[in-house]
Amino acid sequence: MKKVIIKKDSYFDSVFLMLLSKQLNELPVMNDAVVAMGTPMNLELLGDSGYPNEDYGSAGPNDLIIAVDCEGDEAIDQAMELADSLLSKKGGPTAAGAGEKANPRSLSGALELLPEANLALISLPGTYAAREARKALESGLHVMLFSDNVSLEDEIALKTEAREKGLLLMGPDCGTAIINGVPLCFANVVKRGKVGVVAASGTGLQEVTCLLDRFGAGTSQAIGTGGRDLKNEKVGGLTMLTGIEALSADPGTDVIVIVSKPPARSVADKVIAALEAACKPAVVHFIGLKPDSNAPASKNVRWAANLEEAAAMGAALASGDTFTPGFFDLPTDQIDKLVDKETSKMAPGQKWIRGYYTGGTLADEAWILLHDLTGAVWSNNQTDPEFMPSDPHQSVGHTVIDLGDDVFTVGRPHPMIDPSTRTDRIDAEKNDGEIAVMLVDVVLGYGSHSDPAGALIPSLTEAKKAALDRGGYLSVVASITGTPGDFQNMAAQKAKLEDAGVVVMPSNYQASMLAVKIMEKVGTR
Repeated sequence: MKKVIIKKDSYFDSVFLMLLSKQLNELPVMNDAVVAMGTPMNLELLGDSGYPNEDYGSAGPNDLIIAVDCEGDEAIDQAMELADSLLSKKGGPTAAGAGEKANPRSLSGALELLPEANLALISLPGTYAAREARKALESGLHVMLFSDNVSLEDEIALKTEAREKGLLLMGPDCGTAIINGVPLCFANVVKRGKVGVVAASGTGLQEVTCLLDRFGAGTSQAIGTGGRDLKNEKVGGLTMLTGIEALSADPGTDVIVIVSKPPARSVADKVIAALEAACKPAVVHFIGLKPDSNAPASKNVRWAANLEEAAAMGAALASGDTFTPGFFDLPTDQIDKLVDKETSKMAPGQKWIRGYYTGGTLADEAWILLHDLTGAVWSNNQTDPEFMPSDPHQSVGHTVIDLGDDVFTVGRPHPMIDPSTRTDRIDAEKNDGEIAVMLVDVVLGYGSHSDPAGALIPSLTEAKKAALDRGGYLSVVASITGTPGDFQNMAAQKAKLEDAGVVVMPSNYQASMLAVKIMEKVGTR
């Protein structure tokens, strides 16, 4: 029995609503539950799930939708009571008797409470986010705009105003930053150091800062720009340019690292000119472009071929060491033995790599690398329509899927928060006898699941068992984006994975390269 309740003009942030959906789905009486704002995409997905249009057709993007599928009126009442209880707790003051001052409902109220604040983190529906960001800029605050669905016109206007005021406007859709040692949103506990990073992406920024930590260099500042900053010529890299100038003036930054998907050529030229003007050594990695296909090298700028190389080059520059490129940390003979071990028991029909990713940039790095080496990798993030699956819920051939994409997260937490989106996909495909390698990322840090490896292992174990029962062997290769300082305990996460028969590599790049090595070996049998 399906029922939808609409609460008009009731906004709650997406992370809270995703977690509420998860709690409702844990009820024994529940078949399915979705708690989300009434955006057009959410309404379309409700229709695809069989909820009657007359129950939600009048909902708008500022209305809250509670949709449940359970057996009988009593079960529906139980679900709605729980939803109302959780919503009322979220809406109340932070402490009994604390009042408005302890839980300010406006930017001005927050500034009264924290007059020394110089940065505002904004997470609102796109309809309202631009207005609040503008208020923050007018108050002299730097802005981290976590919200998505902000119009291109608003982004240009906000970034132009911020640049004129000498302020940072990080975003829209900026999920990660580390400012003066303080991690914001999805970020990791990393050492302070002399390398400043400006990156368009969330997990790309996390991967580079975590690798800098592993290489002993540390991060001075990590600035997120949002995905359109460099890709769209009208935005023109305004946040990237401001970030480069800020790092240039920062006495705590000796080296600048830039990470982005390929920018518009005119924007790339601006970025290189800004790095030249910064007069500090810089490293640039445009994901998907080889170093020799970028703009010409310059006296200050080095080009990196992958995220790990970007971090390694930055660390070497910061310490004065010589950078030596390489594919793996392990010696060649140990890699060869590992490949032999992972392939020796595979059945003849096993031939595909399947990447199940929670981090979008990590998925991009993997599919681009694998596509370049195999010539045929499908992904929902693919830029070639020929290799974009018609049904993102169904893998074909070599597939690397970004499970944090909107199509998978409507009404559900992001898989970095709730791994069930990924484990459900692995469970659904574990009986595919043609899979040779499963490639996964494990992302630690603030905002992520408290035990991502532990949540993932049961599904991986069942998938390996299914392959064994068919007379084959499933290789699972993982990388961990994190540091020893992250609350999930990186060493314990690695140990859990290895105890389950998972090969853990030091970076996403090395994990992807090992997957390729395994497939090359399979192809020679």
